[in-house]
Amino acid sequence: SCHISAFDWSSIDTSHLPSSYKTNSRQEKELLQLVDHFLQQYIHLCPNRKPLFVYPVNECGVQKFVSTTVRPTLLPFPELYYWAGCATFVSDYLIMEPLKCPITLPSSLYSPTTILKYQRGNCFDFAVLLCSLLIGAGYDAYCVNGYATLAVCSLDQSQEVCPRLRKPPEVPEEIDPNQYRIKYPSEPQSEFELQHMAKKEEESEDVQEEEREEEVEVEKPKRDPWHGLRVHAWVLVLSGKRKVPETFFINPFTGNDHSTTDECFLGIESIWNHRNYWVNMQDCRKGCKDLSFDLSNSICWEMMFAESDKPSESLPESPKKHTDDMVSDPSDALEEGEIDMTFEMPLTWVAQIKVSYTEFENPFSRGKKVILYNKSKQEKWAAYVNGDGLVERVTVYADSERTEEVEVKLWFKHREDLLYMREVNKQTKMTTDYFQPGHSLLLKAHSYTSMEPETGHTMEFYHEARVDNLWKRSESATEMTEYFMGRRDFLHMRHIEFGERETETAGTKTDTSPRPIVQIKELFHRNPEKPADEDVKERIFMVIDDVIQLTYHLEVNDTVASKVVFCRVIGREKREEEIFLSRENSVTYQPWSSEKHKNMLLLYDLLWELRADQKQLKQQVRDSEAEV
Repeated sequence: SCHISAFDWSSIDTSHLPSSYKTNSRQEKELLQLVDHFLQQYIHLCPNRKPLFVYPVNECGVQKFVSTTVRPTLLPFPELYYWAGCATFVSDYLIMEPLKCPITLPSSLYSPTTILKYQRGNCFDFAVLLCSLLIGAGYDAYCVNGYATLAVCSLDQSQEVCPRLRKPPEVPEEIDPNQYRIKYPSEPQSEFELQHMAKKEEESEDVQEEEREEEVEVEKPKRDPWHGLRVHAWVLVLSGKRKVPETFFINPFTGNDHSTTDECFLGIESIWNHRNYWVNMQDCRKGCKDLSFDLSNSICWEMMFAESDKPSESLPESPKKHTDDMVSDPSDALEEGEIDMTFEMPLTWVAQIKVSYTEFENPFSRGKKVILYNKSKQEKWAAYVNGDGLVERVTVYADSERTEEVEVKLWFKHREDLLYMREVNKQTKMTTDYFQPGHSLLLKAHSYTSMEPETGHTMEFYHEARVDNLWKRSESATEMTEYFMGRRDFLHMRHIEFGERETETAGTKTDTSPRPIVQIKELFHRNPEKPADEDVKERIFMVIDDVIQLTYHLEVNDTVASKVVFCRVIGREKREEEIFLSRENSVTYQPWSSEKHKNMLLLYDLLWELRADQKQLKQQVRDSEAEV
């Protein structure tokens, strides 16, 4: 996505830029002389090192020292007070341009204001802007000039896993299988045999190594011919300030953080911030993993300007500094008049960095941003660009060519129904919607294959906010199951079975008569305040067969539960106020209890109660259907 129609930087209008962009002040000219003096000694002492990135020209063709191009800025957006927000903004707002030559430093470094205006730049432009925002937010941040892999330099993430799909590493509990094993004395072994076997293994290893070398020779063309030479700029954040626990890198192209031991960063030439410039004097043959980032250690880092006696916490505008000489003999330094003077870093030549609210909220200059990952694709939009509130989509594919879709994940913002995420499984055709708290039905998640009712729906709710404490409901054409949590009556599940409709006319399935209720089953947790044989565990209302069955909880040592069954006792529509109760149509099986349930009057009262409950339950089932 980064090589679409190259932008012509030579055509930009620089006439309106402030005078600080077009000329150098006396202080800046003195600074450039000091830098020249430093470079002469550096080249003399380190003739084999690559040239340093110190004073490239700006957009007006004027040489500017890189430290003065950093402009510490805190923008008025809460997200930009944290490193992750700054890194995301820079990577989203700017379009990446590769360096003209991947193995040489750029000849120019434009101001962050110009880079923001045209919304594009190379890795150095990205790094300087990000570093300016991080220092403004109080981080101890530095621009880094170094070397990285082809994938990092060309913003190729096609071999990486999309961050949205990364699973957190599971930490298994380690149990020693030999913890309780009896230890027997080991069998004696012949030392001669052991030596003979070791010799054989060595010989076979030599043969395998030769074979491996042959294989590597075949694969060699795949290796990047410029590996270790590709120039890249990124950001270093040191631990300490802003409670940063550990020093880390940020790749400004992606906005991702990396460990300083990450193998994709291959070496560092120099680093700088708004106050100073440090040259790395450590060996980078093994990449950056063994580097020390203690900048006060002059063996590891050669500082261009020695810090003055003033504390380093002075104002960022004018920290006093005087030059440090790499030459041990002071007489060499004193030959040139300007070297012995106390040096004060000039103020930045860059105008104030400004980003409007509209620009911050709509960072994608091309409307959207597309990133290709390994077997997946990520698309991002600004809020309110899409009518449905879509801001991000991640598509997972079965193949590396990205032709067969497996799963799609979508994220939304600012929707009235509070939907914030949707997962679509392309193979099972199952869609799951996730809602933020505050939905009118207190809906938390909804899984479905079709938006038609009675086609298989599972819904989860924010149960603490619901009057009925319902946390999950699943419904199909023939049944509905509701799960509850934390109810005072200890109900935790209700299962309803439906029969087929008597009159089914095509097209108006749901508008005609409701589905007949065949059975309602309720399950209750144990109520510790009641004796077990009076505490109902399961209630079954067989509505069509006119049977009610109660099963009670068990005491600790019981094996058979108490039961009460009423058969055909509720009168039909014509005689609703009548109940027929006799020894024949009520069965009680209560092996452990007192005489209580053998009392017909108590059973009669219980039956009236259950009859009222059944009527109420039928209404609740209809309400649940309506809610679905």
